[in-house]
Amino acid sequence: QVQLVESGGGSVQSGGSLSLSCAASGDTSTSYYMGWFRQAPGQEREGVAALDIDGSTSYASSVKGRFTSSQDSAKNTLYLQMNDLKPIDTAMYYCAAASVYAELEYPADYNYWGQGTQVTVSS
Repeated sequence: QVQLVESGGGSVQSGGSLSLSCAASGDTSTSYYMGWFRQAPGQEREGVAALDIDGSTSYASSVKGRFTSSQDSAKNTLYLQMNDLKPIDTAMYYCAAASVYAELEYPADYNYWGQGTQVTVSS
């Protein structure tokens, strides 16, 4: 099993930037498919960025060009750099891990989740 802890959320104005981190602990010797998700009140959980075990990344169309996901394997940490933030980006952000192939479109594919970190963007 792997435990995930997100940090770095906060409040920014529209156009600002935030960097989220997701620290993994536990069974970090296993390769996982990693993902960033967000959920706004009353909305379904939405996939934001995926990081495959080969290091390739993919993004939701709503954040492509503004968000960048990366990882530091030595620190067992996943990052999400968010630039040009918009009020519509306001949500609780979660990182997740899957021990088998997973896709952003199917959050249920991910079997490990962090507790989330709140991002609030004001206009």
